[in-house]
Order: sequence, then C-alpha cells, then structure tokens
Amino acid sequence: MRKIYVVGIGAGDPDHLTLQAAKAIGRTNVFFLLDKGETKQSLIDLRERIIRAYSHPHKRIIEGRDPDRDRTPADYTGTVADWRHRRSLVIEELIDEHLRPDETGAILVWGDPALYDSTIAILDEILERGATTFEYEVIPGISSVSALAAKHRVGLNRVGQPVQITTGRRLAEGWPEGADDVVVMLDAQQAFTAHPEAEIYWGAYVGTEDELLASGRVGEVADEIVRTRTEARERHGWIMDTYLLRRNPEKP
Repeated sequence: MRKIYVVGIGAGDPDHLTLQAAKAIGRTNVFFLLDKGETKQSLIDLRERIIRAYSHPHKRIIEGRDPDRDRTPADYTGTVADWRHRRSLVIEELIDEHLRPDETGAILVWGDPALYDSTIAILDEILERGATTFEYEVIPGISSVSALAAKHRVGLNRVGQPVQITTGRRLAEGWPEGADDVVVMLDAQQAFTAHPEAEIYWGAYVGTEDELLASGRVGEVADEIVRTRTEARERHGWIMDTYLLRRNPEKP
C-alpha cells in the first residue's frame, strides 16, 4: 500500500521543523509540490531547501500546477469547494503517475495541516472517489498562530477565557460573540481597522527573512500596518499575515 505523509513544516523558519517531521521527510521517496506561480517561487524554494536538508539522495521531487481561483468571489464557499475539487484532481494525477506501489510520498504544508489548510480534505476526497488508493498520516507543525504569539511574547488567551480563530471576512461582519481574544487569518480587507480600541499583535511572513511585526492599540498603529502590508504585498507579489486582536486589553 502506498503511503503519503502530510507534513507540517512550520510558518517559514526551517528550524520550525519538528523531529517527527524530519524523520518523515527522511523516509519519503516522492515529494509533491504545487507551483503557485512566479510570485510565490520563494515558497517552493524553501520547501526544496528543507527537502535537501533532510531527505535521502534518491528522493524525487514532482511539481504540479496549483489551479487558479477567484480571490474576491460572490460565492466564497462555492468557489473554495470548486478550487479544492480541481486541486484534488491535480494531486490525484500526480500520485497515480509518480508514486509506485509500496513507496512513500509527502506533501509539505505551511504551518500546521489541521489549521486553515485543505490538504487533508483533498486527500479524503481522492480516497472517496475510489480510483486511487493509499493511506496517509498527518504530521503536525508549528502554525503561524503559534509563531505569531511567540514572536510577540504574548499568550493567545487570558486566564479562564476562550480565544477564537476566524477570518477577516467574518470579523468584518462583527466581533465574534463570547470572545474578547480573536485570532484573525486571511484578512485582505484589514477588518481590524473597525476596532480602534482593541489591542493588536500583527505579523507577516512570520519566521522568514522578510518577517514584519507590529503591535499596539489599533487606533494608533492601524495606518502603519495598512501601509506596511500594502508595500510588502507589492514588493513580494503575495502576503501571509495573521494577527491577534484583543478587546478590553486591561483585563488580566
């Protein structure tokens, strides 16, 4: 039976790689990488650096083209579901063509595969179709959320209080009920600007050489974050940022 590792490789720092992840990479015969275009070539380059550092000499690296998707769709849920389906077809074809019986493959995932990543769902979809068979194992990684909190030397939650992880799209609809501490990912519209009294701990490209950090009252640092974010996106062609938004920051 063919096996696939879904390996969390951390938020960008090669030192985020866990010992479990390094061992899985060392056992892998075939690595599957999805190319997201020239503007994100640095993401492929970092994966290849990790592979070279921990894999054996006879490994194979197979690249496929990641399907494009509309980033500002009218039907967000439907658009993401369609993109995942097309992605599953690409990955299934790569597995069928390049992963031999009894070989082990690996898909390297930024951060942690269980948090805001579609690889697990995509592999389940492939298996449900029944034409391609394999078993898979998920190796956890350091998420961008954990890395962000560590960089700012702050806890994600306060004593006896919950923390909610959500998206900028949802935050734009209103502050989540029942939580004063909110971690926000995928915020293209910078919804934090609507909460000037909250405390923000923001980071982009966390764990990489291009890391950017900012913190403070939203009303005091929002313009700086928006400007920094815009400039960074223009410079790199893409941006990965995450932030913790804390309401009533005077509470312990």
